Parts: sequence; structure tokens; C-alpha cells
Amino acid sequence: MSDGTAVVRRVHAMSYDALLVVSFGGPETPDDVMPFLDNVTRGRNVPRERLAQVARHYLQFGGKSPINDQNRTLIAALTQDLAAAGIALPIYWGNRNWHPLLGDTVRQMADDGVRRALAFVTSAYSSYSGCRQYLENIDHARTAVGATAPVIDKIRPYWNHPGFIDAIVAHTREACAQVPATVDAARIRVVFTAHSIPLAMATSCDYEAQLREAAALVSARLEPPFRWDLAFQSRSGPPAVPWLEPDIVAHLSAIARSGVRHVVVVPLGFVSDHMEVVYDLDTEAAAAARELGIGFTRARTPGTAPRFIEMVRDLLLERIESRSPITIGELGPRATPCPPGCCAPGTRPPP
Repeated sequence: MSDGTAVVRRVHAMSYDALLVVSFGGPETPDDVMPFLDNVTRGRNVPRERLAQVARHYLQFGGKSPINDQNRTLIAALTQDLAAAGIALPIYWGNRNWHPLLGDTVRQMADDGVRRALAFVTSAYSSYSGCRQYLENIDHARTAVGATAPVIDKIRPYWNHPGFIDAIVAHTREACAQVPATVDAARIRVVFTAHSIPLAMATSCDYEAQLREAAALVSARLEPPFRWDLAFQSRSGPPAVPWLEPDIVAHLSAIARSGVRHVVVVPLGFVSDHMEVVYDLDTEAAAAARELGIGFTRARTPGTAPRFIEMVRDLLLERIESRSPITIGELGPRATPCPPGCCAPGTRPPP
């Protein structure tokens, strides 16, 4: 208990009263779907027919996104892990787009007497929508609460933290092991995927470079050393607006023509198996692979893998104890706090 007591003492010395988990949010009933999509697209003039198209994706799964339950499971795992480590921080949870909404959560934190909190965002990379916008969301929530709102320090992006990479390596190896032994390794392709963003947004951040570094770090630890590619998914918006490519479905067609017989898809850009994984990959991309006559295996996201949970604890202690950031690869850690002007919005993506 001596080490745990020391950690608790340091937490209080730094005046951190809580951990805030911040996520995207998702509907939990069919009646939630359109109000949720209205929240996501507010102020962007997205046509109703586009919203109706996206709504059908959710309604195909009963109108419920998996993301909220996955965040509940994540919080339960973090609660257990932090308690075992002697880190006495209550955990709060607030979403950008659906209940529990971030503004309501920050108000509850203020009512509970929280004065300073660390925020863990369920996005590992630097981009406007994956980092800067969450900082804006936190600032807006604090402004709405007023003078009693807690100070909230966001934990840095963690694409190159060894715990994040370890979890993805383990799940990728698991997926590769499911490929039939009759498939020649030379005809297997590992395809890492992430949410596409507009090029105007990508040019103001290190999103693509971070994804490529994470993919290379994972691939280097696979045996045998399969060929790998980076593709993108969940693109939306007007066709005239350029986004990061190639799209995963188009890429499957291209590699099938080149002789690939089985693809292992690794959703590198996501930390849990939410709707954009279970629909865009498990439904659309898997169907495309069947039509092309190639095998399809999808690796699990980090979820609540032990190394991922340990990573969150490491990131907390990095801030609490002013530790040097632990990273692997060449890009190094992102500055904390983020410098002004980084990760500019460019063209905001619809859903």
C-alpha cells in the first residue's frame, strides 16, 4: 500500500480531483437516431436525405450505437485499474453528441466540487475532429458552467504509446491467425484503416503521418512480415471536396486485381468497435470482399485490452507526476498543451 498511498498523495498535491472520459457519443434507441445526427451536423447544412441515409445504418442495428456501452465497459475497467494502483480519482463521462452530454457532465463535476480534472479522449491521433474540436467542446462546456467550472487538462494524443501499439499488435496477430493455412502468405494483405478527413483538414495536422507511423510499428512486429497498406473509411460530404484516400472498398477491389486472396483489416484509427467499425467494415467492406472473392478478417480494436487500460494509467501518471512522455517511433510526443493554430478545421466533415 505504500506505493499506492504515495500516488494518492501526489494526485492531491497536483489538485487533480477527477478523470473525465470524453467521447463522441451515439444513439441508444431508434428515437435517438435523428436527434443525435442533428447534433453531429448542427450548423453544417447537411441535406436531410444524407441524414436519412446515415440513420438507416443505425436503424439496421436496432437504432443503437455500440459506443456508449463500450465506454461504460472502458470506465469500469479503468475504475478497477486505478483503484488497484491506488489512484483515487473518480471518473466522469461526457460525450460530444449524445447523452451523457459533456456540458451536463461538467456541470455535475462543478456541483460535486471538482476543481481540476484530467480528460482522456477516445481518439488517439491529432486532427481537428479528433483533438482540437474536443478541446473546443471542453472550453464551451466550461464557459456554459461559469466560474465554478473545473479546470480540465486534456491528456496528449497517444498513437505512439507502447501500450496502444501493443494492444493493436496483439489483436492483429489474433486476426492473422484466423486466416486459413491454405492461403499463401504472399497473397495476404494487412490493410490498416482510419476515418477519412478532408484534405483541407489533413494539411493542418499530423494525422496521416501518425497513422502511417502506427501502422509501420504494428506491421514490424507481425510474423511473417505481411505487406500492408493504409486505407480510409467513412468518407462523406460532396464528391467535389477531396478527402484522404484510398477508400477501403475501392482499395479492396484494387488489391484483389493484383492477386491478393485474403485481407486482414485493422481499424487502426479507432479505439472501440463502434458503428463506423461494425457498419463500414464488418458490413460494407466485408460484403465487398465477398463479391470480389477474397477472404476477409477484421482485427478487434483496443477496447479494454489490458495494455490499453495500462496506457491510460501511464498517461495519467505522466501528467500527475510530470514524467517524461513514453513513445516509440520517430515522431515523438505531441506538445501539451497543443500550440495555438494546430489542427485547424479546414472543411468540417458531415457524418
